[in-house]
Amino acid sequence: MDVAFPWFVDVRGATGTADREEHVRDLIEQVLFTSPGERVNRPTFGSGLLRLVFDPNREELATATQLLVHGSLQQWLGDLIQVEDTTVEIADSTLAVTVAYRLVRNQERQVARFAREVGGG
Repeated sequence: MDVAFPWFVDVRGATGTADREEHVRDLIEQVLFTSPGERVNRPTFGSGLLRLVFDPNREELATATQLLVHGSLQQWLGDLIQVEDTTVEIADSTLAVTVAYRLVRNQERQVARFAREVGGG
């Protein structure tokens, strides 16, 4: 078992845990929604995705964003997952990212969707 994200205390008063598949999903979420510079000891960690939300919405930006997300996941989690596809959608104040990937350890295919409310800018 791995530590769950976000961190919490379970009913026994211990650190919350997650199975391996849940843990990998948690790691993907951390990469997606962490901006480079947020982590002191890993200043390049993250995708920079949230910075792009407020740029003008053009087809070129959508393509660049998908490549950025794909590359960040491969860079930080390439030993755990093989990214097959990423989709980034921005609607109103919600940013949604869908990631299709295979777990390296057993080649099991997973699809996960992550959404965050983002403020106006």
